[in-house]
Amino acid sequence: MPQLDIDAIVFDVLGTLVDESAGIRAGIRALDPALDEPRIEQLLSMWQQHIDREQRRVLDGDRPYRTTDVLNREAAQLVAAAAGIDDPAAVAALAGSARRLPPWPDTVAGLARLAERFPLIGLSNASRTALLELNAHAGLRWHQALSAEDARTYKPDPAVYQLAVTVSGRPPERLLMVAAHAWDLRGAQALGLRTAYVARPVGDPPAPADRFDLHTGDLADLAGRLGGAREPAA
Repeated sequence: MPQLDIDAIVFDVLGTLVDESAGIRAGIRALDPALDEPRIEQLLSMWQQHIDREQRRVLDGDRPYRTTDVLNREAAQLVAAAAGIDDPAAVAALAGSARRLPPWPDTVAGLARLAERFPLIGLSNASRTALLELNAHAGLRWHQALSAEDARTYKPDPAVYQLAVTVSGRPPERLLMVAAHAWDLRGAQALGLRTAYVARPVGDPPAPADRFDLHTGDLADLAGRLGGAREPAA
C-alpha cells in the first residue's frame, strides 16, 4: 500500500483514545453501589442516548449550542433520578465522571510513538475545560488540543474539522483524521481530510460503502502502517 503523504495527525478523543463508556459506568457504580450490572448498563444507555439526542438537536438547529459540560450535567440528573438519587453532590460527582475516562491500553504509548514523527492534534466534542481534564487524567500527549466549543457546534459539522485545518496551516488532504467512529471519519472526509479507522470495542464501525484510507487495530498498528516512527529505546 502506498504510504500516506501527511503533515499532521488529528485524533478524535472520546471513544477513540479514552474509554468513555468505562468512565461513565464507573461513575454510575459510585452513584449507587447496590446497582446490578444490567441496571448499570440501562442507565449508561440512558446517558448515551441523551448526549446523542441533544447533540443532534444542536446540529439540526433545534437547540442553541450548549457545551458538553451542560449536556453531561443533564444526563447525570436523568440517570440519578432514574436511580432514585436526588443528592446534588452525587449528581455533580456523576457528571464529573465524564472527565475521568481511562485511556485504552495502547493509547499513551501509541501517541508517544506517533509524536516522534508527526504533530498531533486532538479534536474533540468535549468542552475546553473538560478536554483539559480528560487529557490530564488519561495522560494524553498533544501538540495542540482543540474543542468543538470553539466552533459552537459538534462534529460532524464541517466547522469543527476546519478548526484543525486552520490551526495546522495545512490543506485538508495533508491531515489524517483518526477515529473509532465511522460517522466522524465521514465528516472529516467530506472536508477533504485523509482518514484512518481504529477499531475499539465501542464506536461506530465502517459500513460496506465507506472508503477510508486506513483500517487499523490500534495505535501501534497505525504507527507501523504510517512508517518511519522510531521504536522506543530498549
